[in-house]
Amino acid sequence: MSVSLPSKASLPALPTDPQRPTRRAGDSHGLSVWPASARPEADGDVSVGGVSLAEAADRFGTPVYVLDEEEVRERCRAYRTAFPEADVVYAAKAFLSRAVVHWVMEEGLGLDVCSAGELSLAVTTGFPPEKIVMHGNAKSPEDLHAAVRLGVGRIVVDSTSEIARLAAAVPAGTRQQVMVRVVPGIAAGGHAKVRTGTDDQKFGLSITDGSAQHAVARVLGRPGLELVGLHCHIGSQIATAKPYVAAVRRMVGLMARIRRQHGVALPQLDIGGGHAIAYRPGEESLNIGVLAGRIRAELEDGCARADLPVPRLTLEPGRAIVGPAGVAVYRVLAVKRTGEHTFVAVDGGMSDNPRPALYGVRYAPRLVGRPSSAAPRLVTVVGRHCEAGDVLADGVPLPGDVRPGDLLAVPAAGAYHLSMASGYNLVGRPPVVAVSDGRARVLVRRESLDDMSRRDIGL
Repeated sequence: MSVSLPSKASLPALPTDPQRPTRRAGDSHGLSVWPASARPEADGDVSVGGVSLAEAADRFGTPVYVLDEEEVRERCRAYRTAFPEADVVYAAKAFLSRAVVHWVMEEGLGLDVCSAGELSLAVTTGFPPEKIVMHGNAKSPEDLHAAVRLGVGRIVVDSTSEIARLAAAVPAGTRQQVMVRVVPGIAAGGHAKVRTGTDDQKFGLSITDGSAQHAVARVLGRPGLELVGLHCHIGSQIATAKPYVAAVRRMVGLMARIRRQHGVALPQLDIGGGHAIAYRPGEESLNIGVLAGRIRAELEDGCARADLPVPRLTLEPGRAIVGPAGVAVYRVLAVKRTGEHTFVAVDGGMSDNPRPALYGVRYAPRLVGRPSSAAPRLVTVVGRHCEAGDVLADGVPLPGDVRPGDLLAVPAAGAYHLSMASGYNLVGRPPVVAVSDGRARVLVRRESLDDMSRRDIGL
């Protein structure tokens, strides 16, 4: 489905800064964490990709996710520019659709998947399986068989028990490239629930207790498995390069021990993703140009000290590519004042964005679609679901005259929203609409009551 929507502002050429897409206008209007194409309009509206958010809401309904195609593509290019000699693979768990698969493929990135479902969608869209990395701390037999059958480039081993299952799935006379996921003992990330580089969580194999070294030996002993490198992922929403540098140092140290013990110089090193983006004005995002320089220097120096060949680097950005490209648009259903609190209830909530409930994430919603001169009031934006914890944004300033029927837009909504959505209260998941050059098209349609009812076949 493709429709033209009127453009209320002309779009300048997108920037080519290799650090990240930068805004040419609009920062003074509170749009610093919005897509670079976002423009304030005289009538209080905001356009993204040349498309009015109010008109998109009227045409496609609410809630709706608006995804700026050129922002996604530009962020892919920025990573390729910053890491020209590395394999940049997009982390599909952030958000995956056939269109996103196509964009990532066209921009020259690989793909990181965590299930047979993500893998199937990618391959049936035409993505080359040899450029896919398969992850997961508890891969099912179906996941492993699908990965081997479809010819996935690399499979990241996350437990010793997985080694035997994977080896059994590899046809005789062939070899499957694998990496071992290592826990480097680095604590980093924006919340305890997304810190994955320490020994007290479910991912990877520890250097400290020798599990990683044991897994390496077991993989090397399997003729059907080819150990091509090590992998680590230390957390999410990491805003500085320092933890990555520390992780590289420890991984190079382990690679040196592997060569001493086994006579093998591993040719690849995957340092994962987790790059921070800003959800609200003033928050930090990770500067990928700085990251590239620091990582490159540490890797080259560390390998020189250990007399190792420099491995080919892989990194896995997901949120940093698609997160800032998305805007969620909701319709206000009710405004309730209880004591000193004002609650603004919208027609979505934790079923389409569970992140505030899971991690206490804070957003910066904005009134769009009409002007307001009312003084701002601190409000709590809540969802429609039967949970007291269904809060989308707490203590945020909105115009004091906000009322039912208004539209609220939430920027930085492209990652871990729809991909983590649920069917709670049988509220259908929102559609995703791509915008570019003043045109909008549906990528993922709205989930209907009929969609949900058809799964219920028992009586």
